[in-house]
Amino acid sequence: MGLFILSCGAHSGPGTVSVPKPHAACTPELYGAGLFTTGAWDFFMAFSPDQQRILFGRADDAFERYTLLETRRTREGHWSAPQRPRFATDWSNADPHVSPDGRTVYFISNRPQPGEPGPRASYDIWTASLGVDGEWGDAQRLPAPVNDPSRDEWSPAIAANGNLYFGGEREGTLGGSDLWVSRWVDGAYQPPENLGAAINSTVHELEPWIAPDESYLIFSALRRQEGLGGYDLFISRKVDGAWEPAKRLCEGINTRASEYNHSVSPDGTWLYFSSTRAFTGAVGERFDVPRDDRNLQGLGNGTGDMYRIPLIELGL
Repeated sequence: MGLFILSCGAHSGPGTVSVPKPHAACTPELYGAGLFTTGAWDFFMAFSPDQQRILFGRADDAFERYTLLETRRTREGHWSAPQRPRFATDWSNADPHVSPDGRTVYFISNRPQPGEPGPRASYDIWTASLGVDGEWGDAQRLPAPVNDPSRDEWSPAIAANGNLYFGGEREGTLGGSDLWVSRWVDGAYQPPENLGAAINSTVHELEPWIAPDESYLIFSALRRQEGLGGYDLFISRKVDGAWEPAKRLCEGINTRASEYNHSVSPDGTWLYFSSTRAFTGAVGERFDVPRDDRNLQGLGNGTGDMYRIPLIELGL
């Protein structure tokens, strides 16, 4: 989530990332037909480390209200019917990101604070932890300085060392929404730092996905100068402690439509993302059990459908 609507892992380590040329072409595949791709506005996939559980988002057609769902792989190898997790049964919730150790999920919500009468006008970052029974606990709001009660925070992403990356409009922005990091030091989050001009621009940067070792960052940006469409995906790697200037990912991932709401599988094999591109042709493997073709009505109609591409095609 974290979108300004248009008119609406393992990683091999520093020094091994070869960022693709900005204009190289690549071919992603539609993913998760009938479950993660349904013709509804499907977005974001957050995997448990063993990839046996997935949290994902679904929005209404106006992209104004967001639902978090969870599915688990059954003993038969199928995915269970999606259910709202315990921490997200009410209010509007989006942008799940599971910590590298699998113990905590970070997400955004408009739920009220104690004593407030109804949903907030802005979204804050919340967390929920996995209990010893394997079930999610109650949601906890991250305190200041991460959350600003008067502003939106978007798309939290956590590194293995606890550093928290997110998007938002804050004092010190280079223009619109920028990407920020709040460092985890001595058991507490520090004041957010702007990621700087190598990442941020005068337009909106919104959704960071950080490699567990912080060696690379993939993010979305709205109508950036070197972009192809509305939202495009960009990448930067960290070299000698500094971010290299971000480059647009290849054509095929990026189109004249919008690409965003991305994540990388915990094994570092796949990049997943949502796209509003038109789609025709075979939908590939079906993920709805039992099959129900109603789950595919509206696929490719301009709301978000899920795609994936091997990271090796991106030089990662």
